[in-house]
Amino acid sequence: MTQIRFLAKTLGAEIAKHYSNPKAIPRQSRPAIVDSALDIRTCSRARESITSWPTYAPTPLHNLPAFADEIGIAQLFYKDEATRLGLGSFKALGGAYAVLHSVAQEISVQGSTATDIEALMTGQLSEAAGEITVVTATDGNHGRSVAWGARNVGCRCVIYMHAEVSPGRQSAVETLGAEVIRVAGDYGESVRQAAQDAAANNWLLVSDTAWPGYTDIPRAVMAGYTVMSTEAMNQLPPAITPTHVFVQGGCGGLAGAVCADLWHRYDAQRPRFIVVEPVPADCLFQSAVAGQLVNISVTRESVMAGLSCGEVSLLGWDILESGADHFLTIEDDAVGPLMKKLAQGTGDDPRIVAGEAAVAGLAGCIATYADTDLRQTLDLNEQSTVLVFGTEGATDPTVYRQLVGSAADDLL
Repeated sequence: MTQIRFLAKTLGAEIAKHYSNPKAIPRQSRPAIVDSALDIRTCSRARESITSWPTYAPTPLHNLPAFADEIGIAQLFYKDEATRLGLGSFKALGGAYAVLHSVAQEISVQGSTATDIEALMTGQLSEAAGEITVVTATDGNHGRSVAWGARNVGCRCVIYMHAEVSPGRQSAVETLGAEVIRVAGDYGESVRQAAQDAAANNWLLVSDTAWPGYTDIPRAVMAGYTVMSTEAMNQLPPAITPTHVFVQGGCGGLAGAVCADLWHRYDAQRPRFIVVEPVPADCLFQSAVAGQLVNISVTRESVMAGLSCGEVSLLGWDILESGADHFLTIEDDAVGPLMKKLAQGTGDDPRIVAGEAAVAGLAGCIATYADTDLRQTLDLNEQSTVLVFGTEGATDPTVYRQLVGSAADDLL
């Protein structure tokens, strides 16, 4: 225990708040509301489409035995999304697929079919697609995915970014041909402005956040995310099932998608599921405490930019309300040091480029193990197998250099 406490202290990893979810139903089959939010057929359809793309390739699942030993657990697996579709983030899966899915629905009187999506990808429907404008709000990675998808099918793309989004992330979206509109306020304000302007201009809104009356496209986004979680489960060694999964919060779309996919695969034997959020953007934590969906105002931006959300996705919450066993919050202190530790490697473990939002789940795991009472509550011990999702690489090289002290290329 002395070693892990020293590691946690060195990294600045500490749990700010913990909440055991009384509505969680561990060791039980998934309730009907999970399939209502995200069913197996919808996920399978998305995976079939995405894995057929010419640029598709699975991302690696790293086994980190030296890091696991340092923490005190049996095994640690890190799903590394830094190379995903050349966009550097798992978000590449959801936004781009949702663009294809929704544009195909707009064009086809019969609704989206596999044939329509293939025709879009090969440019056969570019003239019709060129009449469509897709729009979204983003902290960076989702917008990049939507812009990439729009460029591939020939749509116009407008991206809304709030005031705190870095210039580097704006430039990355503009490079893909999107028009960027800046919005005063936080991420929630940019979501609302994008929705209002989409309605006023008859644009196609491709949001990763669901709300009453707007669920079909966010469901497609979440279905795309399950490519990542299904890959991870398939890449685990034979007969290995994680005992614990620590996942970043955000609006809940990612966490909800991963939770549902684990439930689809493992059913009543699914792992303990822990959601980790930044202290200033803990909308899922607050929803769990309140026992219902709660939106908050983000008055202080987290360095984990992709997680700085105050508004909960309805579909994500429908899954997490009973699927998340625990909710944790962490401060930003551990982000830079943990990014650097991954880049330097531990023992013979591979070196990893992890962005700011990528390390939240791992930081939550480290901080949990260093807290004796919390470790016992979560039953996290020397026999545990932990799966975390490194959701992005150095998607903003300038921010990465500021936090780590070196460029990603210099460390690897």
